[in-house]
Amino acid sequence: MTDVMKGVRVLEVAEHMFVPAASAILSDWGADVIKVEHHERGDAMRGLGSTGVLDLSGGVHVLNEHANRGKRSIGLDLASEEGVAVLYELAKTCDVFLANKLPMVLEKLRIDIADIRAHNPDIIYVRGTASGPRGPDGNKGGYDMTSFWCRSGCAQSVSPPGMGFVLPQPGPGFGDSIGGMTIAGGIAAALFKRERTGETSVVDVSLLAAGVWSIGPAIALSAQSGKPWMLGAGASTGSSNPLTGLYQTSDERFISLVMLQGFKYWPDFCRHLGREELIDDERFNSHENLSANAGAAGDIIRQEIAKRTLAQWTETFQTLQGQWAPVQNTVEVASDAQVQANGYITSSATREGTAFDLVATPVQFDGTPATTRRAPEFNEHCDEILAEAGIDVERMIELKVAGVVA
Repeated sequence: MTDVMKGVRVLEVAEHMFVPAASAILSDWGADVIKVEHHERGDAMRGLGSTGVLDLSGGVHVLNEHANRGKRSIGLDLASEEGVAVLYELAKTCDVFLANKLPMVLEKLRIDIADIRAHNPDIIYVRGTASGPRGPDGNKGGYDMTSFWCRSGCAQSVSPPGMGFVLPQPGPGFGDSIGGMTIAGGIAAALFKRERTGETSVVDVSLLAAGVWSIGPAIALSAQSGKPWMLGAGASTGSSNPLTGLYQTSDERFISLVMLQGFKYWPDFCRHLGREELIDDERFNSHENLSANAGAAGDIIRQEIAKRTLAQWTETFQTLQGQWAPVQNTVEVASDAQVQANGYITSSATREGTAFDLVATPVQFDGTPATTRRAPEFNEHCDEILAEAGIDVERMIELKVAGVVA
């Protein structure tokens, strides 16, 4: 049973990816998510294709699908009295209110905590922000590249000294997806608390907080030492363990070795390397000797790994006892046997029937791979959402004529 959130109703007033990714996860877990979009343009994410930021020649806006899977959409003018009144009616039927507007915008639109709680005192109120709701930058916006990646210390920490530039995030929505997963966990905890105690919560998650948490161990070490965490320029092995590090293959790909108990795995590794004579080599025949001669061992490993392709080493290392991984690109990940076996990628299709794949929600329940449904078309569920809030057909028509709903 994967619908662990069945019966939970979420009202989302959010755009782009960070906060919508959270309710996308809840949707995959069975929650009913109502996505409130701008009554004319919809979620700003929808416009990335038309602006040329994304190539949508495949007919599927996969970033929108990633962040809005399984939701229902209604276009609503929150700048109008009637639009906010409709939102209040929807909030009465929901367990969670989820927003990523700046604090001052929430107040201006009259959808701040007190406003929503006035109509549903039991609702869990969730805010996703760039840098947190308090402090000098509490009313400043941001994206995962700025707040999660750069401000948190992640970008500087992964950029080798002397490179001349800072490495960007590995891909679009990287920090957004991690931050969204964090929000989803916070919502689950708040729902659990309300179930146990009857008390509701305000949940705050920022991109900055998620980024700082992600690199937390390095920040803790830096706070202790007073020195920033830096990567060693050009280093490919650990200082005293040749079985930790990145080694380049003949086709200019890489193998990652992380065998922290180096000497334990040394004999088996040498056999797989095709250099059994190294097992009894006096330079490497004890933990102390291997550590003392780690540089020489690393040079040998580097020379041997460079003789074969990544695919060849991947096949050879299937029986390797120690911990290792091929450094794969995103196309290879999609066809990885382990990814496929565990259902980490799921298939869906647009309303028109165009098939596409998405990465599945990372949590599985009862051994069942997560599944998903497509993202909604803009305003696709307007009438049914309004009807569920007790708004009759006559008033629906009035709202549409007035431009309050799309």
